[in-house]
Amino acid sequence: MNTPDPGFKLAGELSARQRPPGLSVAVLAERTARSDGVGFADIETHQPASPETVYLWFSMTKLVTATAIVQLAERGALELDDPVGGFVSEFPSDDRGRRVTIRHLLSHSSGMANPIPVGWVRPADTPAADLHEFTSRLLAKHSRLRSEPGDRARYSNLGYLVLGEVIEAASGRSYADYVRSNILASLEMTSTDFVYRDDMAARAATGYHPRFNVMTPLLRRMVPAGIFDHQVGRLWAFSRFCVQGAPYGGLVGTVHDAARFLRLHLGGIEGSASKVLSPGGIAAMQLPTARGRKLDVALGWFRRRGEDNGGTRYWEHLGGGAGFFNTMRIYPELKLGLVAMGNLTSWNYRTLARTVVDPTSSQSKTKPTAADSRP
Repeated sequence: MNTPDPGFKLAGELSARQRPPGLSVAVLAERTARSDGVGFADIETHQPASPETVYLWFSMTKLVTATAIVQLAERGALELDDPVGGFVSEFPSDDRGRRVTIRHLLSHSSGMANPIPVGWVRPADTPAADLHEFTSRLLAKHSRLRSEPGDRARYSNLGYLVLGEVIEAASGRSYADYVRSNILASLEMTSTDFVYRDDMAARAATGYHPRFNVMTPLLRRMVPAGIFDHQVGRLWAFSRFCVQGAPYGGLVGTVHDAARFLRLHLGGIEGSASKVLSPGGIAAMQLPTARGRKLDVALGWFRRRGEDNGGTRYWEHLGGGAGFFNTMRIYPELKLGLVAMGNLTSWNYRTLARTVVDPTSSQSKTKPTAADSRP
């Protein structure tokens, strides 16, 4: 394929400027794909980044959660316009709460609060919190809805934790087990999980964060002790950690696997992928459903309103947190997709994404800003 080359060239330039230290990229077009890695998954050991490097997905996980929900709808276990309270008894039961549907949660239009998730992490060698207890505790603290259901899109990590509870109630299985069996295994995503399995650990990237950043003191106070591990030049290196609250951001895995998932949503469902979603389910997830101040939102997917993208329609989901930042983007009309995963808290993903559609933009000198890491 011809178009990805400038993007891969830019990926090398970004890594050389330590934005980020390591970067793994996959570009898909029609039924072809190319993936590569540049820079270092670990600076001190000089472990190279590759398509098989393991990164924290963070909020890109929401696309997998949304896919599981739509899959359950196709299997008759739920309907997208069912009230959430029928599945999650702890969900707010006032007048607004009773009118919140599963579709509202998928499109971030439920009116739910979005508590800051910075502290929702744990050292990788410690047990995960029970999803029901974790979600119930947050619902008790944030029971008041901020707006009418369906009124507007306002991003909510808590809403996707609730969707994890819906999956458990509808399927009769734990969220993680359902996703492993019905999404990851069906798509042969063999190096993606909610933990660093032994076969994945040796390929895991080290996450990094700038030492001289306005957010660094706050992050160091909010994350559990020991996760900010040691200094490497102008960066902090993190010890290995996992996310508490799997449905909103808990996956860990490779670009190679993420490209398999992306292929499903580009409509290339053949072989094992046909077990996951029908073409109608894929199309339904890409229908604009709610609007926010900055975003147009579908079911799981979103796009930034007014962003100049050469007139080419796209959907994406970002995934970022301490030490890692990722993007998954599709251009449905072009049958083109991009996954990029890097081991720095923030880097200029938009410039990289633009080069996939417009190779001439690889000459851009745009510098990353804080906004580059937020939806």
